[in-house]
Amino acid sequence: MKIQMTKNSRLIQFAAFVFIAAALSACSLPKIPALETSSWMVAPERTGAPYKPRSDLWLKMGSSSTTPPFDGKSLVYRLGDQRYEKDFYNTYSALPNEMVSNATRQWLNNAQIFSMTVGQGNSFFPYYILQTSIEDFYGDYRVRPEAVVTIEFFLTATDPQKRNPVIGKNRYTKRVALKDNTPQALVLGQQEALAQILKEYEVALYKYAGNLPPPLGQ
Repeated sequence: MKIQMTKNSRLIQFAAFVFIAAALSACSLPKIPALETSSWMVAPERTGAPYKPRSDLWLKMGSSSTTPPFDGKSLVYRLGDQRYEKDFYNTYSALPNEMVSNATRQWLNNAQIFSMTVGQGNSFFPYYILQTSIEDFYGDYRVRPEAVVTIEFFLTATDPQKRNPVIGKNRYTKRVALKDNTPQALVLGQQEALAQILKEYEVALYKYAGNLPPPLGQ
């Protein structure tokens, strides 16, 4: 009987020792927070009254390119004159050229300068094509936090007989001050910068639409 009690006592002591050791070990481990990723969308919306339509034809969004290192989904921070860093934990929901192309199409449809503005994948025959080139799309943190967006627009006519099919070429750069250093502030700043660019470009596009070359075959 005494032998059995001694064994039970030893088992209880061993179990207690294991429990205490595990508890102390757990308390001593550093608490590393889980790495979270966030996805962001730049999609400014046009407000205000539309224009009086200047063309009963349609405009088609053509190709849209982005200069590296801004051509990926990661947010890009400029920390020095030659130093850029990508944030792999904060990404865009779509590639910058896709976001800009979709935002431009929706903006111009709301402006109603043409009868409609269709996407690149649409099967409508394009009389006039609008291509975009995104040269800057980043956050500049060298002096004060700013969102930087530079876009060049190329409006062309579909006519292989024309030596120069370009109707108009316009380039815009906007810098918007950020309220803080967060990724959300950068995305909101880029959205505001893109809205300012589209607001200026619609004025130029309206002028072009008033003097368009005849469509192909007409």
